[in-house]
Amino acid sequence: MAGILEILCGLAMIIVLLYYYLTSTFHYWKVRGVKGPPPIPLFGNLKDVVFHKMNVTEFLLNVYNSYKDERFIGFFYRSRPVLLVKDPQLLKDILIKDFSSFTQRALNVTEKVDPLSQNLIFLETVRWRPLRNKMTPAFSFSKIKEMFPLILTCSNHLEQYINELPDNVNLEIGELMTKYTIDIVGNCAFGIEMNAISEEENEFTKISKEIFRINIISIIKFHLQSYFPKIYNQLHFLLGNSRQSAFFLNIVKETMDYRKKNNIVRHDFINILMELKRNPGKLGEDVELTDSLCAAQAFVFFAAGSETSSLTMTYTLYELAQNQNIQDKLRKEINEEYEKNNGTLKYESVKAMKYLQAAVKEALRKHPPITNSSRECMTPSYTFRDTNLTIYKHQIICIPMIALHRDPSIFPNPDVYDPERFMNENNEINDGTYLPFGRGPRNCIGERFAEFQVIIGLAAFLRNCKVDVCEKTEIPYKISGSDFMLIPMNGIYLNISKINKG
Repeated sequence: MAGILEILCGLAMIIVLLYYYLTSTFHYWKVRGVKGPPPIPLFGNLKDVVFHKMNVTEFLLNVYNSYKDERFIGFFYRSRPVLLVKDPQLLKDILIKDFSSFTQRALNVTEKVDPLSQNLIFLETVRWRPLRNKMTPAFSFSKIKEMFPLILTCSNHLEQYINELPDNVNLEIGELMTKYTIDIVGNCAFGIEMNAISEEENEFTKISKEIFRINIISIIKFHLQSYFPKIYNQLHFLLGNSRQSAFFLNIVKETMDYRKKNNIVRHDFINILMELKRNPGKLGEDVELTDSLCAAQAFVFFAAGSETSSLTMTYTLYELAQNQNIQDKLRKEINEEYEKNNGTLKYESVKAMKYLQAAVKEALRKHPPITNSSRECMTPSYTFRDTNLTIYKHQIICIPMIALHRDPSIFPNPDVYDPERFMNENNEINDGTYLPFGRGPRNCIGERFAEFQVIIGLAAFLRNCKVDVCEKTEIPYKISGSDFMLIPMNGIYLNISKINKG
């Protein structure tokens, strides 16, 4: 009897200690006067996310809207306290003014399992800073101007594909837009001439589907990487994705070798990497420019450059299908620009089509492809201006872009698609409230490139086609289980009908 009692006491002690361990941080925000939802052991505030009763986007919207008058909200990622910042001025401080205190995203580089995680989005400050400085010129206006003929050629591929479609057809528009953006990235970044739109078995298209495929394995890997990065990184023999790593490693190495052998110089992304490999000293002693590090930068350019831009185009067409008056006005502007340039577009046309630009910006407001971002405090302490709140090193900051974009106090009638919001030149968009590409030194490096490929592609599409809703169009669409991207679960189906140019 005494032995059983001892066992029960031991178990009770273990349970008490485990409970204490799991809840020891749960007073963190309360003692600092920060409001937020009550956490539960093991899951913090993300139980419904873990069990897929809601996705991260829905969670952030719920939390954001539940504390309307707060400048920031405290929640828990498992047992780790996270600060969701709502106040636009504080966000500007984090992203721009006090960037030196928030130079890192709260993301884990697990290069043993996934060498491609060593990319500009994930990298820690010491490697990110020199790489970013050296790669930025690849996305300057002058470089994009040099690539403009390639972008235009890819838009011609899109037009040819559209013209071969039957009239009045229902189409999953996202897949077509992805092929178009893959076509551009392949040509402009890797110097590979291809036509992904018409090639059914294109390898870049296949790898893109693999990267963004959401299944039980990808979800488990994501949570392991987030919760237990050190353990996850040691399981490379079990969890590594050799196909994706090998694909980008081979494509970069083969392209570099071919250019070197044939003395080919192209002013593109691969050329920047080649120059850095020839002069690695420019990056400083903290950065070893390995083949896998080069492949990781190529990977993120491909993944971000194709998927986020294709989603932007998809959501723009989705909204235009529901707003025919806006679509008609847009088509008039596009046709006038083509006529002005003898049936084509010029580099200057992108800025000239102001209503099209506004339509894209409004689609990015309502449907930002990246729904949330993060920063990590990298100084011993930081006190937010005009507050009594001080945070400390390694504190995670959550930036809920989609919630800001849909806040009626910032954007009146947020559910209404209204490009006119962006037509008033005197109404500057606040750096702390409109964040589809982020802000500050760690914003999206490819923002300008994305603008050009999206505007040119939409102009080519709308010049030839009218989009409308059909019986398969979901309004509103269901969101997939992605933790940081706004991907429609069942695709976006639209009716496509030809425009009679006669």
